[in-house]
Amino acid sequence: MASERDLLSTEIVNRGIESSGPNAGSPTFSVRVRRRLPDFLQSVNLKYVKLGYHYLINHAIYLATIPVLVLVFSAEVGSLSREELWRNLWEDARYDLATVLGFFGVFVFTLSVYFMSRPRSIYLVDFACYQPQEDLKVSKEQFIELARKSGKFDDASLEFQKRILQSSGIGDETYIPKSVIMSTENCATMKEGRAEASAVMFGALDELFEKTRVRPKDIGVLVVNCSIFNPTPSLSAMIINHYKMRGNILSYNLGGMGCSAGIIAVDLARDMLQSSPNNCAVVVSTEMAGYNWYQGRDRSMLIPNCFFRMGCSAVLLSNRRRDYHRAKYRLEHIVRTHKGADDRSFRSIYQEEDEQRFKGLRVSKDLMEIGGDALKTNITTLGPLVLPFSEQLLFFATLVWRHLFGGNAGPGLQPSSSPSKKPYIPDYKLAFEHFCVHAASKNVLNELQRNLELSEKNMEASMMTLHRFGNTSSSSIWYELAYLEAKERVRRGDRVWQLAFGSGFKCNSVVWRSMRRVKKPNRNPWLDCIDRYPVPFSM
Repeated sequence: MASERDLLSTEIVNRGIESSGPNAGSPTFSVRVRRRLPDFLQSVNLKYVKLGYHYLINHAIYLATIPVLVLVFSAEVGSLSREELWRNLWEDARYDLATVLGFFGVFVFTLSVYFMSRPRSIYLVDFACYQPQEDLKVSKEQFIELARKSGKFDDASLEFQKRILQSSGIGDETYIPKSVIMSTENCATMKEGRAEASAVMFGALDELFEKTRVRPKDIGVLVVNCSIFNPTPSLSAMIINHYKMRGNILSYNLGGMGCSAGIIAVDLARDMLQSSPNNCAVVVSTEMAGYNWYQGRDRSMLIPNCFFRMGCSAVLLSNRRRDYHRAKYRLEHIVRTHKGADDRSFRSIYQEEDEQRFKGLRVSKDLMEIGGDALKTNITTLGPLVLPFSEQLLFFATLVWRHLFGGNAGPGLQPSSSPSKKPYIPDYKLAFEHFCVHAASKNVLNELQRNLELSEKNMEASMMTLHRFGNTSSSSIWYELAYLEAKERVRRGDRVWQLAFGSGFKCNSVVWRSMRRVKKPNRNPWLDCIDRYPVPFSM
């Protein structure tokens, strides 16, 4: 782990004009100390690089043998003229017909086994993101005012939430149930949770079924993920009941898995489709902002109130051949990382009651460091699967040299500890055209941008999603992809990297390849405001 000093950054904040006291009328400033992500690309663990290459070799060994067999066969056949080749084949077939038929049977059998055993291609036909009604839109000032009217928070708690909102990167058009904020009683009830779940899930699914022209009864697999709100019957059962889906549907409900659960749900749906040919699956990712509302005064538990907002995504996946021509994306890779074996990581985001017995999510002050470690592991494992060979070679050579020679950058180069020579950082911009990083907070996005050396254009979809919709938990990566589609930036062959992280602590990546140029959709949560974006978003 990095030293404590390396994980801190300072910022001078202008507090405005002092209104009272001996310094009245004078400008006041304060120094804010923040924790940031460790520079994880400078301390990559070699075993995770080896794990990435292990994944790569497992899938590439079969393709590597084919050129060798073709080369040997070509060398044998190339020594014969065309007349000699046909004469030999005819003589062999006439005098040893059993051998020829046996060879032909083995060839057909081998070819059949290959095509039957290889993983089926999984296509993303389309997706939908829920856009709440206008009366649920809340500005930052309205948020604080409604919280004040509820009488649940003292002045210190309100001031703390106000400071968090001002530096959060969240804009003034996010959505949250106002009745939950302003109520003087406990509104985080099962009734309120079910009402919010029905609104967001059915809204996203109605749009998805309309866009794809798929009947609910045609869905063979349903996966729903929601971390906090897990009623009985489950959310997946609510969907099946509402749309009257078929009785043999394979339904799953993932709970308590945090903001990265959307990718876990896609991974589960992929596994189900691999074992179920000619089928389609729906993945619903959401979180109940109202049910997750904390009404106490513990500052580490007030932070989620400031960031989490309403949102839901619904994704249609298919392995049917007839969906090839209308699908938008093809699934390329999924890499999952779980740091739950470490106690600090396990408790970094922890649901519990405070001293007043109010339930909420406690966010650890070590979250940035823990998240950086999980991110380091995940992208190091993903690198060999997606980076060009030139980037892999430079990165791997530098990494091995540092492990063997203890920090020297290489022959003739300055040591890596020198500020003028950093260890070689792979350029992930060569592997992906588009980046959809979970919109957790402005500080997290800024640190990721700095560590991965991404441009503002690369981070635009994540930054603008945070500004427009807030942190919508596991569905945020789909609002970001919707932003790219609304801007008509996705071209045929483009690779999209969706990166999410959450409690546990988990970090997950999924890579998609665009099947065609994606035109501006008729239904999209950004259509009413896309011309106003991007807005200025200072680091």
